[in-house]
Amino acid sequence: MGFVGFGEAGYHLAKGLRQAGIEHIAAYDIRVTDTIRERASATQTVLLASNFELAAASDIVFSTVTANQAGAAAAATAPHLRARHLYADLNSVSPGLKQSIAKTIEESGARFVEVAVMSAVPPHGHKVPMLTGGVAAPEFAQRLTPFGMVIEVGAARVGSAAATKMCRSVMIKGIEALLTECVLGATRYGADERVFSSLGESLPGIDWAKLATYMVGRVVMHGERRAREMEEVAETLRSAGVEPIMAEATVRRMDWSAQMGLKARFGGKDPATYREFAEVVGEIPVP
Repeated sequence: MGFVGFGEAGYHLAKGLRQAGIEHIAAYDIRVTDTIRERASATQTVLLASNFELAAASDIVFSTVTANQAGAAAAATAPHLRARHLYADLNSVSPGLKQSIAKTIEESGARFVEVAVMSAVPPHGHKVPMLTGGVAAPEFAQRLTPFGMVIEVGAARVGSAAATKMCRSVMIKGIEALLTECVLGATRYGADERVFSSLGESLPGIDWAKLATYMVGRVVMHGERRAREMEEVAETLRSAGVEPIMAEATVRRMDWSAQMGLKARFGGKDPATYREFAEVVGEIPVP
C-alpha cells in the first residue's frame, strides 16, 4: 500500500489499515515535515524519497494530496506505474480533472479508480464512506473491503463519483461558510443564543450551537484546503452551465481563514466553542 501525499487523510487511512492488518505501507510526500515524520512513525509507514520508489514498493497507490496538486501527482507517478498497479485518486476535484487523471494513469498501463470520500476522514479513519468509479472500482472494493473499508461501487464511467462529491460540497462547505459568518455577526450583537433558538424552531432536530462549534472548527483547521476544493466545485458547476455564485463565495470565506492564520492562532486545534472562535477572531487585526 502506498500513499502519494501523507497529510491528514493519508495518515488516518494508513492508521486504520495498519490496525486492520495491512503489513506494508509506504508514503511519498514532496514536503516532509516533522508532523509527517511523526505520523509515519506512529503508523509504521516507510517514508520514501520519490514517486519511483513508491511505485516500486506498492501495488495499490492512494493519491491523497491537495486538490490543486492532484494532476501533478498523477503525472509524476504515472511513468513508474505498471499493469499490476491500482491507482486510486481520493482528491476532491472536478469530474473533468478526474477524467484527465484517469487518462494519464491508464496510459501507463495501470488501472485507475476514482474515489469520492463522502465524509470527514477523522473520526471514521479507513472506514470513511467512499463512492468509487471506473472499470477497476469493483476490484478495488474486492481487495480492500476485507480490511474494513466501506466502499460503494458506482458508475464505470469516471466522473460520476466526483460530481456527487462536488455537489455535496456545495452544501456542506457552504453551510460551514454560512455558520462562520452567522457566528461572527451574531456574537458581536449578543444575538447568538436567540439566533440558534430561532433556527431550531425553523429547522428542528439540529443542535445549532453545537453544529456551529463543529463547523467553525472545520474552517479554522482546513480553510485553505477547502478553498482549493471549492474552486474545483466552482469549475464543476461552470462545466454544467451553472454560475457558481455560492461556491465562489465559499472560496472567499475559506481563503479568509487561511489569510487570518486561524489554524496557527488556535495552536492547530479546534476552537472549544463557537464563542471562543468569535473572541479570538475579534482580537486579530484585519489585514
